[in-house]
Amino acid sequence: MYTINQEEMYRLYAHPIYCFLLSLCHDPQIAEELTAETFFQAVRCIHRYDQSCELKTWLFQIAHNVWCKEARRLSRSSVSNSPESVADTYRLDDIVEDSSQKIALYQRINALDEPYRTVIYLRLSGDLTFDEIGQILHHTGNWARITYYRAKEKLKQ
Repeated sequence: MYTINQEEMYRLYAHPIYCFLLSLCHDPQIAEELTAETFFQAVRCIHRYDQSCELKTWLFQIAHNVWCKEARRLSRSSVSNSPESVADTYRLDDIVEDSSQKIALYQRINALDEPYRTVIYLRLSGDLTFDEIGQILHHTGNWARITYYRAKEKLKQ
């Protein structure tokens, strides 16, 4: 059984999880609720954490699953949100100079198809490795690396 201080876990990972969820739902209030649900689920199921991946990766898996569940619920409510994410290896600050460029970049990222959007968002907001992204999305690290590269190529077009 894995033991970790719950406050420490929240302190270390709440902000990256929130940023990831915000990039998916584009609503700060929903992102806060989903972040709280992510940590609720993590605390509730910590006994199942087998340390086969990093704690951060495990938490992002939970966050992704929480978002997918919420997206299904929203689609049943006929709200047009879907579980999509975006990530990019280069830093936004390095490629955009002002807020209008950031907005344009996020609009282009948001227009990407799945799984490109999710991989980009995980890379940007979670600062995750390709192996961690692969684990979260139930693929290999190489798949995440290739998907990320293809997403960058689509953004360049």
